[in-house]
Amino acid sequence: MFVASWIWGTVIIFCCGFWFLLGRRRRRQGEPPLENGFLPYLGCALQFGANPLEFLREKQKKHGHIFTCRVAGKYIHFLTDPFSYHALIRQGKHLDWKKFHFATSAKAFGHGSIDPAEGNTTENFHQTFIRTLQGNALDALIEAMMENLQYVMLQSRTSKLQSNAWVTEGLYTFCCQVMFESGFLTLFGKEFNSNHDKNLPSKQETERAHILNALENFKEFDRIFPALVAGLPIHLFKSAHSAREKLGEALLHKNLLKRDNLSELVTLRMFLNDTLSTFDDMEKAKTHVAVLWASQANTIPATFWTLFYLLKSPEAMKAATKEVQSILESAGQKISLDGKHISLNRKQLDNMPVLDSIIKEAMRLSSASMTFRVAKEDFTLHLENEFYNIRSDDIVALYPQLLHFDPEIYADPLTFKYDRFLNKNGEEKTDFYRNGRKLKYYYMPFGTGIAKCPGRLFAVHEIKQFLALMFSYFEIELVDNNVQCPSLDQSRAGLGILQPVNDIDFRYRLKCV
Repeated sequence: MFVASWIWGTVIIFCCGFWFLLGRRRRRQGEPPLENGFLPYLGCALQFGANPLEFLREKQKKHGHIFTCRVAGKYIHFLTDPFSYHALIRQGKHLDWKKFHFATSAKAFGHGSIDPAEGNTTENFHQTFIRTLQGNALDALIEAMMENLQYVMLQSRTSKLQSNAWVTEGLYTFCCQVMFESGFLTLFGKEFNSNHDKNLPSKQETERAHILNALENFKEFDRIFPALVAGLPIHLFKSAHSAREKLGEALLHKNLLKRDNLSELVTLRMFLNDTLSTFDDMEKAKTHVAVLWASQANTIPATFWTLFYLLKSPEAMKAATKEVQSILESAGQKISLDGKHISLNRKQLDNMPVLDSIIKEAMRLSSASMTFRVAKEDFTLHLENEFYNIRSDDIVALYPQLLHFDPEIYADPLTFKYDRFLNKNGEEKTDFYRNGRKLKYYYMPFGTGIAKCPGRLFAVHEIKQFLALMFSYFEIELVDNNVQCPSLDQSRAGLGILQPVNDIDFRYRLKCV
């Protein structure tokens, strides 16, 4: 036994030594400073994952505004100077923004490659999303979401709202349920039902149970999503794998065809899946699971953080409520509980600079997205005053939280200031400076350039609609006004808006209108 242990120990030491001597990259002339880390394959992954912001600040202080880290087998060149961000955007000839996203989607959701170069489909997914989430298509989504939010808030929660008694729930749980159910109905429609069906209430309750079951599967799958992005196979997570398969089954084309009021996004994606791809039925469904995840994974925590900061700031709540009331009054909208719903169109929602600023500030404080580009070939990256050689298949990345928490750009950066993005005239503020120079890039929760999130406009409108309805129909307050702001879940760094590590209790009740 002792001999066997000694032999295995020797083998491990030998392998580690072999990797240290031959497996570590050597920095070549003209390349950025290099951090290989001490662990084979993982490199700096553990240090980065523990606290990405502090890790990058430390390396920035040590190496300057560009440096290379080995992270989970990949070499990532981090650009940390906001005045050099444009260098990443203008290098389309040498940098590929699709490769990383396509590979991650196939790995996480279990469908075949959606890269047209791989031959499974000829669909241009980015163009599909722009066509169905922006422009005129956005108006229809806003209208449907407004209707569905009020159905979910008022009708589907009737049992909780029968009296004027306070209802206590976790704030994140509440936002999660309301936004998921409303968003699901908006994108994937409702089961065919006649308004004159005597069994309509029962059928609606059954459908709601199905959607809430989908929510549980979504949460189970989403919980291990960072591990999937890191490269771990989903089969290591039995319950999450089962949850993903169940979501796929619910979104099979044969099941979607039984639903009414499908969004243009889903309708078009079904058509393109059927006509331009060689995917089997489950793979097609899993591309819809990807759409579902993309529509919810960041919107839900962004909604939570926005409402939480509002509840913690009476001044912000007063300003936001006043703005919503003003818009409703100017539109001739009256709040009632007799079944007549509020209707706010895109133009009215766009005319809410206070809510815009509040949402931006909440997302600034909670966003930890990353922008990735993969080098197509060896090339020279030209920055403002210097240039560096980049190797083929390396990743060049931006981590905007460095920007969002920079005290030179945002005074007192860890403090929520509801009017931070308003100028003296109460309009959108766009002039932010660093070292006396105006910044082009100062707010980046949605990425930048051609890969900027195509659903960002709908996401912001969803949150505005949610807030406007909460202010209109409910009295809301924290159970404990002195509760501390929950920490950010750093395990999701790089994926977008971070979730809170714990929920916060709040209470609500219907207003007497």
